[in-house]
Amino acid sequence: MRKRELMVYRTFPDGRDGLLSRMEDIVEEYGKHAGDGGNTAGSSVRERLAGQLYGCIHELITQAGTYGFHGNLWHCYLTHLLVTGENGYSRGCEMRGGIQGTINQAVLHDMEIFREFFTYDFSLLGRSLGVGEFALIEHYEGSSGETGVYNARICQCICGLARELGQCADAGEMKDILTEFYGKYGVGKFGLYKCFRIGRGGGGEVTVEPIPRITHVRLDDLVGYELQKKKLTDNTEAFVAGRRANNCLLFGDAGTGKSSCVKAIANEYYDRGLRVIEVYKHQFQDLNEVIAQIKGRNYKFIIFMDDLSFEDFEIEYKYLKAVIEGGLEKKPSNLLIYATSNRRHLIRENYGDKTEDGHVPEVRQDMHTSDTVQEKLSLAYRFGVTIYFGTPDKKQFQAIVGTLADRQGVAMSREELLLEANKWELSHGGLSGRTAQQFIDYVTGSREGT
Repeated sequence: MRKRELMVYRTFPDGRDGLLSRMEDIVEEYGKHAGDGGNTAGSSVRERLAGQLYGCIHELITQAGTYGFHGNLWHCYLTHLLVTGENGYSRGCEMRGGIQGTINQAVLHDMEIFREFFTYDFSLLGRSLGVGEFALIEHYEGSSGETGVYNARICQCICGLARELGQCADAGEMKDILTEFYGKYGVGKFGLYKCFRIGRGGGGEVTVEPIPRITHVRLDDLVGYELQKKKLTDNTEAFVAGRRANNCLLFGDAGTGKSSCVKAIANEYYDRGLRVIEVYKHQFQDLNEVIAQIKGRNYKFIIFMDDLSFEDFEIEYKYLKAVIEGGLEKKPSNLLIYATSNRRHLIRENYGDKTEDGHVPEVRQDMHTSDTVQEKLSLAYRFGVTIYFGTPDKKQFQAIVGTLADRQGVAMSREELLLEANKWELSHGGLSGRTAQQFIDYVTGSREGT
């Protein structure tokens, strides 16, 4: 093992290569004392190395529980290092495939070393140290269900890649497979996850943190609003294809599927490099730092602001205006802003804002009412695409209920179903897609419990 000779894949996030270093130390010390199969290693040395090896096994099993790995856990661990290790080569290859230059020779050198990691036979080491349990982590069956860090899709990607890399005949084949993976999925957190939120690091710095699981909703799952969905997908399609696209505002009545549409496009366009970062009002002042972290990446990013609106006294919208357009720095071409709101104009307006008869109300001291109105409208005008989601009428509501019931296999007559749905909406928020979904959830949940 020659970890110290790595050139490109030399650093990994969060000290994840610590286990690799410990395994290398065990192998090297064992090699010094065990030139004849372990006979020259004293019992105290073997006991110490055995304890260290058991510690490594413990960590591999812990990672299996944390990340959901299965199969050869040693190979999964090594693969995890490769798919999360951001460097000049992996970032250059993300979402576009291989790159040219001398760095390819350096990567091939590193793959030779990683192939030694993958192909090292631990059976002799295990027998000599009396640690036959190492075989457990070479054929590990994980538990079913979601994990705390990665969802099932990510686990399958990493474990599948681990099997491929473990079967490679040489370093060149390993490099080709890994490069293809970078081109398809990317590297690091942006390669593995679909959605993110803004957080703070230990030193108070702004971070972009992954959201492990989001609702697996698709646009086809949303009943109705076909024109609205098409307008949204047309704009998003242009964006991910590298054509000109606009910031987008989805506004209208509550419960009509605005937020669900944005979640759906995160699922629909993930394979084409789209990533969504959720931002709240109090975080608008951090947007410039977030943009600095993502503007050089080969992904398309949507900054998503859900339920966006402002009261008179709130000034956070000024940060947002500068980010969207109007500041000195050009907005990156790989960034758009999508927002949902119940308000078309986002900022609360008063009748006093539009007083033009020269009379200044007692509560208003603004001499330039027209300027005030323009200031409040200027944020909404920065969204080039606006899409209205209105409350469905009774017929549309019943169509939504019927479609959702069919999908869930609700065994009720259509007459009884619609009668109960009408009763439900009268006391649960009125006519909306959300109310229809809540009603179907109630019906299916009640029947499952009987």
